[in-house]
Amino acid sequence: MSLKQRINDDMKAAMRAKEADRLGTIRMLLAAMKQKEVDERVELDDTMVVAIVDMLIKQRKDAAQQYEAAARADLADKEKAEITVLEAYLPQRLSADEIAAAIQAIVTELGASGPGDMGKVMGAAKQRLAGQADMGQVSAAVKAALAG
Repeated sequence: MSLKQRINDDMKAAMRAKEADRLGTIRMLLAAMKQKEVDERVELDDTMVVAIVDMLIKQRKDAAQQYEAAARADLADKEKAEITVLEAYLPQRLSADEIAAAIQAIVTELGASGPGDMGKVMGAAKQRLAGQADMGQVSAAVKAALAG
């Protein structure tokens, strides 16, 4: 079953169970997916869906941080609940050690030697680790690998 089909099935299950918060989050995800399909005139595959989920999680994390800074714990909790629902659609994440090993392999393969090669290494890392790792952690691992 494709990820897209699983999300649609989860939406129907949330409707039947009358889980309003979960249903709202899934509908928001489906709307973002539909928007991408319409804008780019493509049929989404699992990789593209994972990229959309990643983007939405990043948005929710940023919003939660801002709500916490503004002392709005109620809104921050809502964003965190949405993150929990969205994370169910991501594949198993790599550990920090696995990310570091993958980055080291990319650096060796590309012959990158210093901070000037960060863009080249990040481009390759985004292709290989998309959906498997948080890009913030990947960026930190690339900086550490290129720093020496």
